[in-house]
Amino acid sequence: MNDLASIRQVADHFGLPVSTLHYWERRGLVTPHRRAGQRYYSADQFYRVALIQLWRTTGQLSLNEIAAALAASADSPGWRDTVTARIAAIEAEMVRLDSARAYLRGLLTCPREDALEHCDGFRGRVGLPVEATPK
Repeated sequence: MNDLASIRQVADHFGLPVSTLHYWERRGLVTPHRRAGQRYYSADQFYRVALIQLWRTTGQLSLNEIAAALAASADSPGWRDTVTARIAAIEAEMVRLDSARAYLRGLLTCPREDALEHCDGFRGRVGLPVEATPK
């Protein structure tokens, strides 16, 4: 990379719309240099864009989480708190997704092709209120 890369070069490199980089700038996530009204990115800002994109896609961090992590000073491990919280959220989501998968796999064992509410597995899980029990 040369001294500075244009916003178009950065956007094309990362497969991002230019508007995304504008938005990240308004959010304070990136700070491009300005020359004659045009935005240019230094190597540090280029790597910042790469980090934000990686955190968004691989780390599944929200822009608010990324902003909090990037705002942490060198003296505080604040970004670690953000990452730790995100790991906990991902683990909770994995438990929820495992439960959903188990339920759906069980649903596939229902021999009925219609009226799934008549499947024994479903009716056994739900149960009727005591006063509504048929006599």
